[in-house]
Amino acid sequence: MQRTELPDMFYGAKRTIFQNACELRKDMTFAEKVLWERLNKCQLGVRFKAQHPIDIFIVDFYCHKHKLIIEVDGEIHLSQREHDENRTAELERWNLKVIRFTNDEVLNNIDNVIEEIKKYLNINTVPNL
Repeated sequence: MQRTELPDMFYGAKRTIFQNACELRKDMTFAEKVLWERLNKCQLGVRFKAQHPIDIFIVDFYCHKHKLIIEVDGEIHLSQREHDENRTAELERWNLKVIRFTNDEVLNNIDNVIEEIKKYLNINTVPNL
């Protein structure tokens, strides 16, 4: 499927954002790779995209079906909390949900991280009527 077929998945992201996302996919952090191993190939029953363009941002992981963004925060995020809060607020303006995990949580307790993600996915599953 071409990205032009699902323009709402990208919320107006420009070509340069897509190019940057492609580079980031090649250079994911170790913690991002660990989480990606558990998210990719629909292992949780839904598709996640890694380093996904949304508007002017590139989010670590995105599930379009549930409008869920997962961010993995390294040590740099300790000194940029206000920036992260503003970024989250901007993303939430698109009616997206942002959940964050630290590198430490991903690397030392991946099963708990996956359970937290599953809880969110189950909460936001719409039953077939």
